[in-house]
Amino acid sequence: MTQSHERTIVFDDGAATTLEVWGQRGPVLLGVHGITSSRKSWERMAQHFAPTHRVFAYDQRGHGDSASVRGPMSLERSLRDLEAVAAAIGEPIAGFFGHSWGGAVALLGGKRIAAERVIAIDPMIHQAPGSWYADFVDELRAIFALPEGEREAAIRDYYDALAPIEIDAKVHAMRHMTIDSIVELGEMNRVDDGKWDLRPDLIDYPKPLLLLLADQADSVVAAPDAAFVRERGGANLTIEVFTGEGHSLQRTAFERFIASVEAFLRR
Repeated sequence: MTQSHERTIVFDDGAATTLEVWGQRGPVLLGVHGITSSRKSWERMAQHFAPTHRVFAYDQRGHGDSASVRGPMSLERSLRDLEAVAAAIGEPIAGFFGHSWGGAVALLGGKRIAAERVIAIDPMIHQAPGSWYADFVDELRAIFALPEGEREAAIRDYYDALAPIEIDAKVHAMRHMTIDSIVELGEMNRVDDGKWDLRPDLIDYPKPLLLLLADQADSVVAAPDAAFVRERGGANLTIEVFTGEGHSLQRTAFERFIASVEAFLRR
């Protein structure tokens, strides 16, 4: 396996994150993880691309080694953090890639930061009012209520269908987390008031965008929102639906996911 290297990035409000890089040469890819994940969620992808690319990833606030960083959890703050990480890398970025919440950050960041391409994996484009607790909070309360000594076993049991490298990444992400970060993410962005809506930002998207969607039964992108993006996304948009795969398709359909990303990066 390729050895990675880490360094600390300090944001403009004094909060810090760990930036990790895999690979020694080649174009830069920068990953943004989703809820209950961390920079380690990109380890498998990073190992694949390390011979030809440099893959960077960092912990978003409240997750992984930044679990103790408390807010703000607004999308604007997440974007400013992404901008700071990109500036710290200090080189042209061949592509942003993000999943779920991180997919939303990558989509918005792709319009503000000089990245050549954007890859969004089942991103949170639009959340229905009143859905945040049911979709992202309630089922995780039990795990986060456990003391640290018991929590790791519970996390491993909860995600036991994943590959071992993915389970280890989930442990890294969630070991020190609290439910408060997820609650604040919903409340600060007024999700239950209908304020999480990136659809206008996707109209005629200004650079090549690969949108990888889970099966409609398990996707966070509702059918009407997917239809909206297909119709209004513009000539730079490519959409691929992973029929039969769930929200974390980069974990459960890794080989197909990698093939799609490689093809997109070659275009």
